[in-house]
Amino acid sequence: MPATNLTMSATQFEKLRKVVYDRSGIHFQDSKKYVLESRLSRRLEELEFDDFDQYIMFLTAGPYQTDEFQEMFNRITINETSFFRNEPQLDVFERQVLPGILEARKSSKTLRIWSAACSSGEEPYTLAIQVHRSLGVRLQDWKIEILGTDISEKVLMTAQSGKYPHYAIRSVNEMVLSRYFKQDGSMYQLDPTIQSMVHFEKLNLKDRLAAKRFGSWDVIFCRNVMIYFDDEMKNHCATLYHEQLQDDGALFIGHSETLRNLSASFEALPYPQGFAYKKG
Repeated sequence: MPATNLTMSATQFEKLRKVVYDRSGIHFQDSKKYVLESRLSRRLEELEFDDFDQYIMFLTAGPYQTDEFQEMFNRITINETSFFRNEPQLDVFERQVLPGILEARKSSKTLRIWSAACSSGEEPYTLAIQVHRSLGVRLQDWKIEILGTDISEKVLMTAQSGKYPHYAIRSVNEMVLSRYFKQDGSMYQLDPTIQSMVHFEKLNLKDRLAAKRFGSWDVIFCRNVMIYFDDEMKNHCATLYHEQLQDDGALFIGHSETLRNLSASFEALPYPQGFAYKKG
């Protein structure tokens, strides 16, 4: 019979957070030990393990280690997102940055946007709505590629369904809601046209080679992700974005994040509340 009120020793915490970091780049600080302990205790009970040593062995040496890492990752991360999250920043994208990029791409009529660590898809779909209403009838003449990537297969399945609860659309105004969503019971189904503009792929940001296979981007969104990384991983991501961003492209990060003191060179774009950067 598995033990209840499972506790995690300092040694077990060190082993577990190393597994998380090695596979995802997410760093749990010492003060977050309780987070891993509380969110995984229930999982140990489900697996009928007596302690975290058994779980760590299962996670690192068992035949189901890949599947279990996905299960664990879904439990220890909070995928907090919604449509039109941080609308002032998105206004900068739609009204200031996007028109200039569309003008620069008017001969090729190709636009490529990457939403990194996109969780359940609200961000890339929001960007698709903004592109859709910016281009209007011209959309049919353009090749639009919007990619949403995340390490979690579970959230990507939600993204691909295009179906969301009311909480996810709480920031959407009535005009956008009626134009781009259809209520289905307690859920809201996204318009198929918007769904078709976005493609989703599983991607670990630690895997630079895998990211490079997707080519270069006109716009990269990576918001509220680097706050979970240590300095080494922040530098890794900044370098990756610098390499994959077009010379006249734009990078958007979260309002509580910074690119200062990182190895890759970026310059802030002159838009208040934009948190937008170009290559330095």
